[in-house]
Amino acid sequence: QVQLVESGGGSVEDGGSLRLSCALTPYMINTYCFGWARQAPGKGREGVAAIDSEGMISYVDSVKGRFTISIDNVKKILYLQMNSLKPEDTAMYYCAGACRGPVRSDSEPPDFGFWGQGTQVTVSS
Repeated sequence: QVQLVESGGGSVEDGGSLRLSCALTPYMINTYCFGWARQAPGKGREGVAAIDSEGMISYVDSVKGRFTISIDNVKKILYLQMNSLKPEDTAMYYCAGACRGPVRSDSEPPDFGFWGQGTQVTVSS
């Protein structure tokens, strides 16, 4: 079973940046789909971004132009670069895998089948 271990969360001010990392251990299959989801206090979990082994990427509308998902296939690390952070981005962020649907640039990220333990991101105004 793929294990997902997130790091890189923290507290920043409005407009700041953070980069989340996710170690994909112990292996990564040739055909994959990974992403990031988040859950704010009192809200349900939502997909933020997804990337698959064909290079398809999708983002939820609220982060387009601010967040960038990428993957290092050699190091087996998934990243989420978050710029221009807003207080409404405050949430627990989860690395996620096993997409339950296709990744399309014109659609929101699919649901995921499993998640890591999460890393907290707090943006203050």
